[in-house]
Order: sequence, then structure tokens, then C-alpha cells
Amino acid sequence: MSYKFLDHATDAIIEINAKDIKEAFAVAAEAEINLTLDQDKVEEKDQKEFSAQGKDLYYLLFSWLEEIPFILITEGFAIKRIDFDIEKNGDYKINAKAYGEPLDFKKHNFKVEIKAPTFHDMIIKENHQVYMRFLLDL
Repeated sequence: MSYKFLDHATDAIIEINAKDIKEAFAVAAEAEINLTLDQDKVEEKDQKEFSAQGKDLYYLLFSWLEEIPFILITEGFAIKRIDFDIEKNGDYKINAKAYGEPLDFKKHNFKVEIKAPTFHDMIIKENHQVYMRFLLDL
């Protein structure tokens, strides 16, 4: 499981290789969190429940990538880790619980605000492993 940031002048392009879809979504969340703040400086003092939904994996990823900055920025909650499950009953749904603490810009070394994910250049490929790429508007 790994991710890397690809070169882009104004946005963040993230590329992920994972063993399965759940791991790919976990790595996507980790990449987004670490783009925003230093995750290793966050303590698990509280928790927040949230969900994401989509008619397919692309919409689910988009929704997932929208929820994490919402919790970080709008709700002011620094995330250390996330536990979640992905369900498929026609549509896809993620039920998640984020563990962390109130966001402290200095303590957590706040880096950049993510405006929104985009569908532009989004790729999800499943073979023996999962390859994922997405762009975040900063």
C-alpha cells in the first residue's frame, strides 16, 4: 500500500497502489489528511462518525474525498485514523468513524486547504490489486 503526489502546478494529484478497494480508500484518506496537516502530531482524544455514498466507485471516492476535508476544516477536527466499512446494496456506502482531536493549526502544522476533489483524470482500476489516481483542487 502506497501513495505518491504527482507534479502539478496548482493542484494535488495523488496516485495509489493498494491490495484492494478498502485499502485504496484508506490510503486516499491518509494522503488527504497528510496533505492538510501532520497526522503523526494528532492524538486520539475524541471521535466523529460520518458517511459517504455513491452510485459507483467513482462517486463513492468523490464523496469520500469531500467528507474528509469537511471534517478537518469545517468541523475543525484533526484526524489521526479512520475505521470504516464499505457496503454495496445497489449503491455504495461507507460508514466511518474518525479518531482525533480539535484542530490546532500550530500543533498539527496546518499546510493547505483542500477546496474540493474533482472527477478530472480520476482513475480506479481493479486487477490483482487496485490502482487509483485523483486530483484535489487546492
